[in-house]
Amino acid sequence: MNSLNQKTKVCAVIPFYNEKDFLLDVVSETLNFVDKIIAVNDGSTDGSEKTINNMERVQVISLNRNYGKGYALQKGFNESIKQNFNNVITLDADKQHNPAFIPEFISELTNFNIVIGNRLNDTKNMPIQRILSNKLTSLLLTLKTGQKILDSQCGYRIYSIEVLKRVKLSSIGYEAESEMIVYAAREGFKIGFINISTIYGNENSKMNPINAILGFIKILFK
Repeated sequence: MNSLNQKTKVCAVIPFYNEKDFLLDVVSETLNFVDKIIAVNDGSTDGSEKTINNMERVQVISLNRNYGKGYALQKGFNESIKQNFNNVITLDADKQHNPAFIPEFISELTNFNIVIGNRLNDTKNMPIQRILSNKLTSLLLTLKTGQKILDSQCGYRIYSIEVLKRVKLSSIGYEAESEMIVYAAREGFKIGFINISTIYGNENSKMNPINAILGFIKILFK
């Protein structure tokens, strides 16, 4: 493990659904920066889990069907609490998030309870529809929480374990990450951001836009 305070136990929770082409690379690179990875197989049908089975410091939790990202994240959070980790990194399994930023996330957690990656400082490679939706949702969550939310939709984050002990996700889809922001702010946790780069390649988004919009609207009224 590189560049970490050995007294602090850090794990990564990586939910995945049909990411056979990318999962092994993401897990292998992430292991350079964390003590353990809890990879949650959200009902994959392409054999993704076989690429990382039996890897040292990697625990695979396999769900019996595809429930949704929020559900998979909460399963990973529950396990990280059981295993007494101090901090939990979350990142996507499709290689959009560069694990090399993990030490910066950990360092910034000394000032905040949650640190989220901000992709909107450099949007030249981001699809225009994502830029618009992200800026709108970030503005709405800023107004709702009273904290400056720079990138509400980024799943590359680090949480103090105290946040995960007190805030439980009830949403099972992609809106769960917005729900976490709302509930954490309500509990008085401080939310910070670091600038990150994001890679947009040949991966296919698994987000249903209509469901995502409806889910976010529901979060706004919680």
